[in-house]
Amino acid sequence: MKALVLLHRWLGIGFCLLFAMWFASGIVMHFVRFPSLDEAARFAGLLPIDLSQVLRGPDEAAAASNKGQVRRVRLLQRADGPVYIASSGSGLVAVHANDLSDASVKSERLALDIAQAHARQRGIEAAHATLDGVADYDQWSVPNGFDHHRPLYRVALHDSAGTELYVSSTTGEVVLATTLKERVWNYLGSVAHWIYPTLLRKHATTWDETVWTLSLMAVIAAIAGAVLGIARLRFSQGRPGSPFRGWHAWHHILGLLTATFVLTWIFSGWLSMDDGLLFSRGRLTSEEAARVGAKPDWRRLKGNQRLIASPAKEVEWFALGNQFYRRERNDLRSQSISAIGSAPGRSPAAHSFLSAEEVDAFVRPISADCAAPIVVGPRDSYPMISQIPGGPVYRSVCGDVWFHVDGGTGAMMERLDPSRRSYRWLYSGLHTLDFPVLLDRPRLRDALVVILCGLGFVFSVTGAAIAWRRLRVHFLPQAGPTDERAI
Repeated sequence: MKALVLLHRWLGIGFCLLFAMWFASGIVMHFVRFPSLDEAARFAGLLPIDLSQVLRGPDEAAAASNKGQVRRVRLLQRADGPVYIASSGSGLVAVHANDLSDASVKSERLALDIAQAHARQRGIEAAHATLDGVADYDQWSVPNGFDHHRPLYRVALHDSAGTELYVSSTTGEVVLATTLKERVWNYLGSVAHWIYPTLLRKHATTWDETVWTLSLMAVIAAIAGAVLGIARLRFSQGRPGSPFRGWHAWHHILGLLTATFVLTWIFSGWLSMDDGLLFSRGRLTSEEAARVGAKPDWRRLKGNQRLIASPAKEVEWFALGNQFYRRERNDLRSQSISAIGSAPGRSPAAHSFLSAEEVDAFVRPISADCAAPIVVGPRDSYPMISQIPGGPVYRSVCGDVWFHVDGGTGAMMERLDPSRRSYRWLYSGLHTLDFPVLLDRPRLRDALVVILCGLGFVFSVTGAAIAWRRLRVHFLPQAGPTDERAI
């Protein structure tokens, strides 16, 4: 018990302010997301494709990319003309659609033109836009999802919202947008909560190990406190009470009242850094990827660009197994997907989304015992949302493993084995309270997050007050006598 007291005391001194910061920033994060460019904004910024300049085909673009296993080729319009973007597991390559020359962005003037064109399409004032820097990392572009786009050109629009756009040097796409309001609130939210200063976060492994270690030590401190809190509980005439006075009593009582939430919230926060250590990652195994990822023969798409309907703002060719599809979009909420047949020059029938049968043909090579895909409903316990508004997400159940496929884009979204399904509840459920009963009652969920994190913050402040008094006793004895008793 004495060892437990010392462990909790000194871990508490070291972590009380970190606990307080996590609870306070957690409230902010619940209402303010980390800056991003959502699909609606991205698509709104696209220009109509000038098909008269599309002189080469997606098959030629795939070959010109020099990527071993291209899985998708997109066609879109930039300020300098239409470009193809070929994607594979090893990265992205952009080539001009008229001559297949390199379309990566090396000019600051071009980056500025691309950002201004994107802003005008979205109705944002961009006449006074300026290039504010070119960098691999800054505070808002540190997530790993931007790795294939680095370095990024940051363009300040100098509009009323303080908007800044980030242009990929690899593809020339606008990949991130921030506003002044988002940036300010995120310093109080995500940056603080994730311990996200650029200097640390740009070193992904170091950041991951640092936050994982701090979170684990916080879990140990919380467990020690819960055990001591129960052990020190006293009963008088059948009523529970605390043997302490002042800050110690408040810390003891609040600790007991919030123990369940504090323990589960800190533990689930630690699990957010798991990344395959205790639970599976939600990705296809190498064997499964090989079964569904046969190398497509892009030569079958020769001349397919001539079948594009005008006007289109984005066209994508992709392979599901050995079947090619062409996906055309001219509106955020509408698209057409055509399965590309073997008959040359024949335009296949188009539909808005992939059917369950098409998804089944894609997934079935993984396992012989896959059930027919079902659509994941909005109130499902394992919710998934299509990239295309209104698009279906299909779930294929293959034995004890589930596969989620986006019916709007054909992308494999997630692999859920029993381990990953448990992780969904132990991390996301406990940390964000996204239980179905609360998702159906968003105001109740908001209130619970604010109340519980608020109580956690006050509890942490009582720990900080005790820590300060303890440090005064040990390091500033001249400050005068104080109550040294601690839980």
